[in-house]
Order: sequence, then C-alpha cells, then structure tokens
Amino acid sequence: PLPPQYGLVFDAGSTHTSLYIYRWPADKENGTGIVSQVEACTRFSVAGPGISSYADDPTGAGASLKPCLDKAMKIVPAEQQRDTPTYLGATAGMRLLREENSSKAEQVLAEVSKAIGEYPVDFRGARILTGSEEGSFGWITVNYLLETLVKVRLGERAGEGEWGERPCLSYSQPSLFAEEGRMELWGTGHPTKCPLWSHSYLCYGQSQALKMLLAALHQANLSAQISHPCYPRGYQENLTVAELYDSPCVHAPSSASPGLVLTVTGTGDPAACGTAVQRLFNFSCRAPWPCGFNGVYQPPVRGQFFAFAGFYYTFHFLNLTHQQSLSEVNTTVLSFCRRNWTEVRALFPQDLKYLHTYCSVAIYILTLLLDGYKFDEHTWSNIHFSRQAANTDIGWTLGFMLNFTNMIPAEALQHVKGHQPGLWAGAVSFLVLAIV
Repeated sequence: PLPPQYGLVFDAGSTHTSLYIYRWPADKENGTGIVSQVEACTRFSVAGPGISSYADDPTGAGASLKPCLDKAMKIVPAEQQRDTPTYLGATAGMRLLREENSSKAEQVLAEVSKAIGEYPVDFRGARILTGSEEGSFGWITVNYLLETLVKVRLGERAGEGEWGERPCLSYSQPSLFAEEGRMELWGTGHPTKCPLWSHSYLCYGQSQALKMLLAALHQANLSAQISHPCYPRGYQENLTVAELYDSPCVHAPSSASPGLVLTVTGTGDPAACGTAVQRLFNFSCRAPWPCGFNGVYQPPVRGQFFAFAGFYYTFHFLNLTHQQSLSEVNTTVLSFCRRNWTEVRALFPQDLKYLHTYCSVAIYILTLLLDGYKFDEHTWSNIHFSRQAANTDIGWTLGFMLNFTNMIPAEALQHVKGHQPGLWAGAVSFLVLAIV
C-alpha cells in the first residue's frame, strides 16, 4: 500500500500561532472521517504572540513559526515532506493590521512565507482569511468530523424537502472588517446542497471586546483611576493610554495623553459587570427581519450548535462544558465573579496569566449568546462547548485544507462561493461559534 499523505495548516491568530498536522490514506475514497489530526503545535507548547504583533519586526514573525515547523519535520517522513501541502491562514489580528497599515501586513506575510519556504514542503501560500471564510471552514470542519457531510444528502430526510432548501448558520470568530452574508457550498453532481449563512461581527472578538469594555470604563470619567466591575476585587494592573487605544476598535479621547499611566482596579461586582458588557451591544432591531445585534440579520437559532475556541476554554475553566442547564451556568459564573483576587489566586495558581479576565469573558459570552444570538433556557441545551470532535481540534484549519486540497467528499461540499446577503429563513443545521 502507498504510504499515508500529510498536510500542514498554520492558524495565525491574533494572540498566537498554531500548526495542525493532518494525515490521510493515499488511496482515499469519498467517505468522511478519512483525514485525522496527528499533532497540534499550539500556544500550550510554543510560546510567542500572534504574527500581527511583529508589525515592526516582520522577520520575527517568520522566526516565530520555526519551532512548530521543526516539530512537523520530525513527524512527517523525510521522503514525503516535499509532497506535503502547507498553508498559512491569518485571521483577526492580521485583518486589524491590514486596516491599520496594509504595507506592514504585507511585509509580515512575506516574511512568514519566506520562513516556511526554507523548509522542504509544498508551500501553497499565506493569506488573510475573511471572517465569512473562517466561519464557513469551521462549519465544514465540524460537519466533516461528525460525518454529516455525506449522511445528510438529497432525499435522506423525508419531509424536509431537498437539502439545498435548508440553510445552515455559521459564526466565525467575531472579528473586524470581515465580509458578511450568504455563502453557498457546492457539491458535484447535484445542485447547491447547503446555503450557508456566515457573519463575522465587527470588533466583537474576545480580546477586542474586552478592550472596548475597558475603554468604555475609562471614558466614563476620563480618570487615570479605573474601577473595573468584571475584575476580581483587589486585582490591580497598570497600562498606558497608548496601550489601551492601540486598535481601530477603540478611539482615544483627544484629551488623553498617550503616555499617561492608567491604574485599573477590580471591584468584583457581577451585576455592574453585566450592565457594562450590555452597553457594548446594540440590541434594538429596526429592520423588518430578525436581528442578532447591531442591526445584523440573523436566521433563527434552531438545531445543534458547537461553541469552541475561546467559548470552550472559558467554560472549561469554569467546569461548564458538560451540558449544564442555563440556570446552573448563571449560578456558577456569578459565584466565580464574586470571589476576590486573593481567593481566586489561591484556587487557581496555574492560570494566573488569564485569571483576572475569566469573569468578564464569561459574562461577555452569556450576553453574546443570550441577548445577541437569542438563545434562551430552552435552546441553551443545544449548544455543545467542545474543543475536539473525533480526536481532532475544532476550528477552521481542517475545513480550509479539505477545501483547498479538494478532499471534501465528492457527494458533499467541494467549493465555497460567496454571495451577497439575502433574506431567507429555515431550519439551521449547525452554528459554529469561536472566539479567540
């Protein structure tokens, strides 16, 4: 038999870069569950920020990839490396950088391409994904791993009509300047199988939402002393005005000096935290169609949903990934948010880097899902907070590779084609939620 084939995909996110190593039989057939994840080189095994952090040191962005590439070269057999398709997809951080300074973004992409090109792989390019693409490829990943791409086919579900009549819903990591609207996934031998609606919300990724929250608290009184209701009581940190307002998602008041040091003090008040987070959203909907938030059209949330990445990590920390009821989730989050900094540090000494943010992120997630996406106590049980399916990390990378290596099962979805937003409704297959 022929030796298995390998594929590499870099996920260059806003806070870190991961490399996913996939393997599949050389004599693959048109079934699902063929591609498997061999290894993931992630932030938990390799230190370093996202490539967008190297805007002023683009060669550093290239160098940051080498530990994971070295690891991959030890896994992929030497005789197969030159036939290993390798991709780099950049997401939220690079979208922001491209809007701030497109030439710096291009330099960073050039340097990461140069670094990968020094390895004996079939490098097929580095690019910045749109938010809609990120969501669509995440949808493909989940459905591929759950083997629903070929199981849910024309005529297999009586009473629902053709598969092409049932829209699918996908949210990528909510992020900046992404396209929105309707995507269509095309199969071979049949008309369109699944109109996929994918939207990426402006500035509402986890890191940018927390930045908007802190900026709003600062602008409430423009004092150098900021009381933060979402941080544990007794927690304190310093940052400059320039550091707070270093993103297009927040705009510094003209009266604030960039070098001014701000002192942020936690007050541990979950009710006030919830109110402050609510103010980041516009929940009114003046349009003649259903909205999520900020006036954006959204099909109704029906069906099963997967929440991964930042959703999963925060809820896993709080031990809330076991299909708990909404009431239990609320009780757990409020209990955690009321703990002071001394208590929290003593209970979770291994999580100090992100420890002070878990309350704000949890309340942000609940606000986003309940008030934004319109889940309620009845539909909450349809959300699965998951990191993996079929021993493979959930995210956009597998769907991306399947699409660009033409390995999506021939009777399912082979091509992603963008379309302008349209008004339509129907049953929802999967909602893919991811916050970095």
